[in-house]
Amino acid sequence: MSKAKGKAKQVKGKIKESAGSAMDDKGMQAEGGAERMSGKAEETTAKASDKTKSATRKS
Repeated sequence: MSKAKGKAKQVKGKIKESAGSAMDDKGMQAEGGAERMSGKAEETTAKASDKTKSATRKS
């Protein structure tokens, strides 16, 4: 997992959400929202991992 991959997933999800909204496709909107949230979780996990590694090195 990486912050960049998480951010990319968020962007892809947002695009899907917007496309779903424009086409009035609730399924695509939901799929995009889930993908966006998954990307956010991935980015947050990567940030936490980086902080843990940084703190471990300082000790």
